[in-house]
Amino acid sequence: MEMQQFQYDNKIVKNFLFATMVWGIVGMLVGLLLAFLFLFPNLTDGISWLSFGRLRPLHTNAVIFAFVGNAIFAGVYYSTQRLLKARMFSDTLSKINFWGWQLIIVSAAITLPLGFTTSKEYAELEWPIDIAIALVWVVFGWNLIGTIFKRRQRHLYVAIWFYIATFVTVAVLHIFNSLELPVTALKSYSVYAGVQDALVQWWYGHNAVAFFLTTPFLGLMYYFVPKAANRPIYSYRLSIVHFWSLIFIYIWAGPHHLLYTALPEWAQNLGVAFSVMLLMPSWGGMINGLLTLRGAWDKVRTDPVLKFMVVAITGYGMATFEGPTLSLKNVNAIAHFTDWVIAHVHVGALAWNGFLTFGMVYYLVPRLFKTEMYSKGLANLHFWIGTLGIIMYALPMYVAGFTQASMWKQFNPDGTLTYGNFLETVTEIMPMYWMRAIGGTLFITGMLIMVYNVVVTIRRGEKVEDELAEAPALERVSKRRTAKETWHSWLERKPVQLTILATVVILIGGVVQIIPTLLVKSNIPTIASVKPYTPLELEGRDIYIREGCVGCHSQMIRPFRSEVERYGEYSKAGEYVYDHPFLWGSKRTGPDLHRIGGKYSDNWHFNHLYDPQSISSGSIMPRYPWLITGTSSKLDKSETEAKMRAMVSLGVPYSEEAINNAQNSMDEQGSQIEKNLYNDPDFAKVYEANKTYAAEHNEPFVEMKDREIVALIAYLQRLGTDIHVDKTAEN
Repeated sequence: MEMQQFQYDNKIVKNFLFATMVWGIVGMLVGLLLAFLFLFPNLTDGISWLSFGRLRPLHTNAVIFAFVGNAIFAGVYYSTQRLLKARMFSDTLSKINFWGWQLIIVSAAITLPLGFTTSKEYAELEWPIDIAIALVWVVFGWNLIGTIFKRRQRHLYVAIWFYIATFVTVAVLHIFNSLELPVTALKSYSVYAGVQDALVQWWYGHNAVAFFLTTPFLGLMYYFVPKAANRPIYSYRLSIVHFWSLIFIYIWAGPHHLLYTALPEWAQNLGVAFSVMLLMPSWGGMINGLLTLRGAWDKVRTDPVLKFMVVAITGYGMATFEGPTLSLKNVNAIAHFTDWVIAHVHVGALAWNGFLTFGMVYYLVPRLFKTEMYSKGLANLHFWIGTLGIIMYALPMYVAGFTQASMWKQFNPDGTLTYGNFLETVTEIMPMYWMRAIGGTLFITGMLIMVYNVVVTIRRGEKVEDELAEAPALERVSKRRTAKETWHSWLERKPVQLTILATVVILIGGVVQIIPTLLVKSNIPTIASVKPYTPLELEGRDIYIREGCVGCHSQMIRPFRSEVERYGEYSKAGEYVYDHPFLWGSKRTGPDLHRIGGKYSDNWHFNHLYDPQSISSGSIMPRYPWLITGTSSKLDKSETEAKMRAMVSLGVPYSEEAINNAQNSMDEQGSQIEKNLYNDPDFAKVYEANKTYAAEHNEPFVEMKDREIVALIAYLQRLGTDIHVDKTAEN
């Protein structure tokens, strides 16, 4: 048998590993800052790019795509070469993958705080960056598949199956959810509207969790847990069932994020059914991982790598039990929009993704640098501090979620809400937010300990970028199944057929759910009174999106007695037909805004945005002075007509006359709001004083009707006013 010598590319693994640690600290520091902004809402007072709404998507993107993304690439590049007994297909593609991904991350770190966002959960990056993501992802897939074709190991191990499914599915999800119509270099509108946009987004959002935060990590689990334990995987048959059932069922579960919303009932029920079924393959994977450690529990007690991995797999089991539970309608009615969901997400993120990554780092660093880990004691300290951090983060958030749900739904004997003021629930859970901040501090402290341990280890080690290996060349065999070969065993040596079958399996659910919603008009009944936004309201909506208001406020009133009593008539699908993108939200840190229009005066909104605490004592909403004062507050109206024409292309019925008259329309509506603001004597006095001061000092002065605050007020005052429910007639 001919033996061939070759070299593994360790440099690319090291690069991704270093990036994992750097971006992990950055992403978690931003998350910690956000936790403290709940406690001190004016901590970054007056700095627009450090406001909560702009930093929140930076945190999620940094943790998901920078920290976890780099960890995926590090683990995949290391394990793929050793499982296939081949160097990566192309060093050049590896470098493009690495530097392209880092450039994307830097682009996100710049654009998101500046307010360039699509507002779609986990898909906030604007269209040029979306294109870059697609291209770099194709480079990664090209490199992966090219390596598979030049392998020296005939059968593809289970980890490779998960890597293939990850590449294919993430590409499909990203491309379809990111279909948008560009208006400017960093502004676009989703091609989908309202209910359709919500379904496509959560088809993507749920499956970004599934196929970016789960399937690649399951592949890493199937490689690193047996390696670290020095034991074979518990069950080969279970791994087959786990893989195919997971990728088939997962793709259907997205609608469980939209229960009791305006999404058609049949789509909601499909999401629930498949979410419940998802428990079985998920726990099959957890059991396969944990039982691989049978007979190795003595090693688990002493080896930090296995400690991290055991807690990671346990966290995966907890999160994947809770997910199907949360998809049950009676449970979802309680949990959705509360901090329960925040606890659920972070059990998965911190325990499953975080701890498996840490275990992988502790496994790889000594091997990549040909030395022992500097301090096993520090690694164990990291484990215990990190575990305590997860507990102190998650448990208070569960308590906060239960508290919110209970207070929101309580009624007095006379039928009125017990806690009619939303702020009462916020005040009640502030101690929980303090505990979360402490838990987050502990978790990132553990990570800093790891970084120190790794740096000292690297300094004591050797710089080996190309590791010599040897394996026999792959011999030709029959393309057909042999008599002793099972169907799946045959499939494992046929990467093209495996990839095609995996693609078909993941497409079925998406096709069944999304195509009827997009093409069958009866799924989204229209309402004659619903009209497009005026030009000023459209600009105000873009400011709302830019400032990340959707991160704290929903625009979706569910058909519950408590919500209708608190917010107004429940939301209808036809109300959102001109919303590109949809803004239903996924968390209520503040009250729902769908019926906010006309509820308060223009002066109330002005004062509330300038100083929320002056309106609502104890509010944790930040101030937005940059919308109101200074030259930066001037509304840019230069692209309004282009935005309206883009909307026309997407089916919004703006007439040519309305587009041509946009500037006059904005001036008229803005002037009316300015006039309304003058009704407040205090406002008039301060405003006139500022105007006089600017004139005396020869400084530019922006008329109030031309400021961003006025556009935002126009949008807020429009919300929910297109339909009118005559309660007298109902009674």
